Amino acid sequence: MVRLKTWFKRAVVAGALGVAVAVLAMATGDLWVRAEASGHVYSAADVPAAPVALVLGSEVYPDGNPSPFLAARLEIARQLLAAGKVKAILVSGDHMDWGYNEPGAMFRWLTDRGVPSRLVVLDHAGFDTYDSCARAKQVFGVDAAIVVTQSYHIDRAVALCRRLGVAANGVGDDSVRIYTEPWRNCVIRERGAVVKALFDVVSGRDPVFLGPNEPGVGDALASR
Repeated sequence: MVRLKTWFKRAVVAGALGVAVAVLAMATGDLWVRAEASGHVYSAADVPAAPVALVLGSEVYPDGNPSPFLAARLEIARQLLAAGKVKAILVSGDHMDWGYNEPGAMFRWLTDRGVPSRLVVLDHAGFDTYDSCARAKQVFGVDAAIVVTQSYHIDRAVALCRRLGVAANGVGDDSVRIYTEPWRNCVIRERGAVVKALFDVVSGRDPVFLGPNEPGVGDALASR
């Protein structure tokens, strides 16, 4: 019985320490992304111009259509291009499996709505925000961009891109707040995502796939 009580006390202490460490990590990550992104998040109307809009991937349905969250991001990018705020659009998402293709769905959505195909560049290895930002810089040669995602995600996206060498400003979408439960779930997940972002930056890891330089963005800009 004494041993059981001792084990229980140690388990409680270890659990409490684990919770404290997790809370501290989330608080530190949150403070870091907010500080990095401060002064670099705008509305679509006010964001300073940049050569490229970087649209981060999100869920695509089995029928190949973007989810409302992804479609909202793409609509902002389309508007930025139409307004002359950007000259090309880099769509970056998950295409790890043959049957799931976020960049392809993003390309189709944009071109179906009148965006010239030559101005849309596909990154098929944007498996997470860190990889998308790192590959934008290292693979596609993007030095400055407007990052487009939802508002709960925009600080982290801008912070990562800026830390990885892209002079990024961001535009965050709020239109899909009407999907209350998915929005709430994403906000909750973001608390853990900032911890991963901080770890990725500290570790300086390479993207899952780095690969050779790709000329797509330069070619798109040159075609204007």
